[in-house]
Amino acid sequence: MSEDAVVEPTATPAVKRMRLRYAGICSRCGASLEAGVTADYDRTSKTVACVECPARRALPERAEATAAPKHAITRDAPPELEVVDGTAGGSAVREFNRRHDARQQRVQANHPKIGKFLLAVFDDPQSTTAWATGAVGEQQLGGMLAGLAGPTLRVLHDRRIPKTTANIDHLVVCSSGVFVVDAKRYQDARPALRVEGGLIRPRQELLVVGGRERTKLVEGMQKQLGLVRAALADQPDVPVHGVLCFVDADWPLIGGSFTVQGVSVMWPKKLKAMLAEAGPLDADRIADLQWQLHEAFPRQKERTVPSQDVPPT
Repeated sequence: MSEDAVVEPTATPAVKRMRLRYAGICSRCGASLEAGVTADYDRTSKTVACVECPARRALPERAEATAAPKHAITRDAPPELEVVDGTAGGSAVREFNRRHDARQQRVQANHPKIGKFLLAVFDDPQSTTAWATGAVGEQQLGGMLAGLAGPTLRVLHDRRIPKTTANIDHLVVCSSGVFVVDAKRYQDARPALRVEGGLIRPRQELLVVGGRERTKLVEGMQKQLGLVRAALADQPDVPVHGVLCFVDADWPLIGGSFTVQGVSVMWPKKLKAMLAEAGPLDADRIADLQWQLHEAFPRQKERTVPSQDVPPT
């Protein structure tokens, strides 16, 4: 093969199409690429290239004149979001408003004469108010995370899980890894670990909140962890942690946090201390991971179809 032959890039998982955070030079044709344009980024060689590279279409003599050296390397240039992206509790607020408005319209249509009176006397059902309660918890936790955010701690709020109506409350990327955080608001209820079996029966860890078994919350977090780890399959060195963070719960003065089936259970201040722990990830890597998670779990959008009548847990 001659030196001036143009070789098409091999399609590998290492090459990713993205918006550049910094200006660079195309490794194939030598053209300047401005910050913000879409280009092909090679994680392995840390080079960028035009999406529609002129070298692919150039005549041999032009390709020879414009081709960049084979060793040309530009700065790692992942795209960048704000350190806090998304709106905490956005989905829960929209769902509460949808249910509340639908009930008002339904009551006034069915009872045109006394509809307003009925709405003034009777509150929304628990299946509706649960969404407002959940939104408050997400917003409180989101405010705390926003206060911590910076170049070495980035946050994604209210992320959509593709092909489902479900969402992830918070994704935090910091120096010690990625944290999948689910905000729960059980006022004045104490979370606790219950262990059953161990001798005759298999040992089983259960989550109890206010005396009621709530292990389904752990199962839901484990599903989210599986999805996030799959989205970061090309970065196996990045730890991914799951946290159920209970806001306004009845925590004891000493101790209280625990782990159930690999998921940490704690309160906001405990989570704050955990996120502050040092780790191996630097600011550039954290920004890259935030964008990769944003691509896998986009911002939540308003639903155009009715959701299932299942309140948040």
